[in-house]
Parts: sequence; C-alpha cells; structure tokens
Amino acid sequence: MEWKASHILVKEKALAEQLLKRIKSGARFEALAKEHSTCPSKSKGGDLGWFGPGKMVKPFEETVIKLRIGKVSGVVRTQFGYHLIKKTGER
Repeated sequence: MEWKASHILVKEKALAEQLLKRIKSGARFEALAKEHSTCPSKSKGGDLGWFGPGKMVKPFEETVIKLRIGKVSGVVRTQFGYHLIKKTGER
C-alpha cells in the first residue's frame, strides 16, 4: 500500500489550529501551505508525493492511513512541529 498526501507544517500549535479553522471555512489547503508551511514542500502546495510504510514518522503515517481521500486531519504533532495533513491518494 502507498499513500499520497499534502501537509502544512508549522511550529506553533495555535497557528495550526487557526489554519484548520480557515480550511473548514473554505480556504484552499494548497494556498495556505504555500503561505504558512515551513516544509520545502510548500512550493508545491504541501504535496509530498507517494510514500509507503515506514517512510514518514509514525504519528504522520498513522494519521494518513486513517484519513479518507480528500479529507484533512486535525492537528498532528511530530518532532518536526504541527501538521495538517490532506490525504490525496491511495494505491
């Protein structure tokens, strides 16, 4: 199994929560990723491409597995910061 996902990575939990509210109110995930994410993937709207088991840190991977395609996660904390994750594919 492989998954495809995009994410927004920020340092502060409060900012992640604020961005999640904006997404739920209709803001475009990709636009917010380009504007706020600290990950190099921000230039691609947060797109991380395809990845398989063990390629992402455990909390991130576990969240992607549970998400339905097209859905955005709640705030996920890893050693890198706070993520909002959007699952965009599965194969």
